Amino acid sequence: MSQKKILVIDDDEAIQEVVQGCLEELAQWEVITASSGEEGLQIASSIPVDGILLDVFMTGMDGLETWKKLQENPVTKDIPVILLTARVQPSETAYFSQLGVTRVLVKPFNPLTLAARVAQLFEWDEV
Repeated sequence: MSQKKILVIDDDEAIQEVVQGCLEELAQWEVITASSGEEGLQIASSIPVDGILLDVFMTGMDGLETWKKLQENPVTKDIPVILLTARVQPSETAYFSQLGVTRVLVKPFNPLTLAARVAQLFEWDEV
């Protein structure tokens, strides 16, 4: 598998560090982090990435607003996105589907299987 470049947008620094460590160590992917939706949009528009992991509940611009802005931008609209969320009630899952979000990763996740799960959700070759 070729090296992938992943953008992690999450306002929780601990989550950023865990995800970055897991994906860099276990999959040998390059990980770029952003602490807000605004920062994530800037990075995604200026640096080509293969996929984005996006926290749903962030202060300021939340993940769903960030996702919508990614979809509106011709430069970023085709980048696959996985929503990171601790809330997976049927109503939330239905809402995500209505928006066109098809990839959701539930927190907490198993750090040892994170890279394989991300590759599966993005439909990439196995890690």
